Amino acid sequence: MKRLLMMLFAGLVLAGCATSGQDSLAPKTADSVNLKRYQGTWYELARMPMYFQRDCAQSEAHYTLNPDGNMAVLNRCLTAQWQWEEVKGTAYPQVPGKTDKLWVEFDTWFSRLIPGVSKGEYWVLYVSDDYKTAIVGDPSRRYLWLLSRTPTVDGVVREDLLSKARQQGYDTTRLIWRASDAQMAKTSN
Repeated sequence: MKRLLMMLFAGLVLAGCATSGQDSLAPKTADSVNLKRYQGTWYELARMPMYFQRDCAQSEAHYTLNPDGNMAVLNRCLTAQWQWEEVKGTAYPQVPGKTDKLWVEFDTWFSRLIPGVSKGEYWVLYVSDDYKTAIVGDPSRRYLWLLSRTPTVDGVVREDLLSKARQQGYDTTRLIWRASDAQMAKTSN
């Protein structure tokens, strides 16, 4: 167990070092995100494979702007077995006053064990003018989420989000799409 914790810690430190500083090849962000408008519920349309979401069939994120300018985060995941899993955390600017690049730190046993080390990069790459769709990723392009205020979008919006993600260098062929309610019903029968 001790060895696993040390390897996990070393990996997080190395990942943090690899993305520090300005990288001219990093994805371009939305420049400015109005966190007051960004708060609320976002449904995950699609995501890149991620260990922590390996059992998720449908996911959603709930953001609430705190008085200090940080965002309370509640991520919920519905598994194929119709079980809800959730985790709470906080999102805060990587650079004070800049709202397109955030750190997200979830309240887990690991973050309580070693505070400040287990934070992830949450870069808002795109948000529509009406704040109904968004693309979030990280500078390594390992993680990507296509988000919407509704659980589904029409084909035109879907293709627009995919095009924007591809333009940023993300491999959209690896995306895992949200399971429909009909797909969920089939798996439970």
